[in-house]
Amino acid sequence: MPEGKRKRQAVREGAGRRTLERWKPDEAARVLRRLLEVHPDLAREAEEMGRALLQQVGYEDVAAEMEEAIRARDYEDLNARAGSHAGGYVEPAEAAQEILDETVQPFLEDMKRHLELGLEAEALEICKGLVLGCYRLSERAGGEVLGWAPDFQGEAAGNALEVWYQGAGDAKKRPGGGGKRAALPADFLRLVPKWIPLIERVTKETK
Repeated sequence: MPEGKRKRQAVREGAGRRTLERWKPDEAARVLRRLLEVHPDLAREAEEMGRALLQQVGYEDVAAEMEEAIRARDYEDLNARAGSHAGGYVEPAEAAQEILDETVQPFLEDMKRHLELGLEAEALEICKGLVLGCYRLSERAGGEVLGWAPDFQGEAAGNALEVWYQGAGDAKKRPGGGGKRAALPADFLRLVPKWIPLIERVTKETK
């Protein structure tokens, strides 16, 4: 290939990569669906890559991400939700609870998705991450909104455990047969010592 043509091709390829990097997630998803419609032979490879990505999860990362999301909610979020509105008056504590629940909900949905795909080891990592993140938030300052919902950390941890034990429905329908899901391991419980009674209670109620 002539040198000039090779350089022009390299420039086009570089511009194409920059365009890909600027796509929004929903745009990338639409392009992927369209690509698989045009090239169905790529479906198996795409599925394998997708499962590999879903398996890259660790509870420390989940805990840190959840803590950061909670601490990022501030008085501006609270003031937009609390107070007098067209639908009536909303107490600050009620508004704070709603905001925090909404913040954690994507993590719970992600755990459910992993369970539905049969990725139980990864779902357990998400559960552990949520419990650890909530525990840390109960031990030190958790941001401006969390102060209005003092019971949130324990409730959110309990919800995460309930999803872990029950979130994917009937155990008999799980890949590989039935059986109960594992309890949180002892080495993890040492990271949340004050919550061991809470975890044991929720575990007993939901298993």
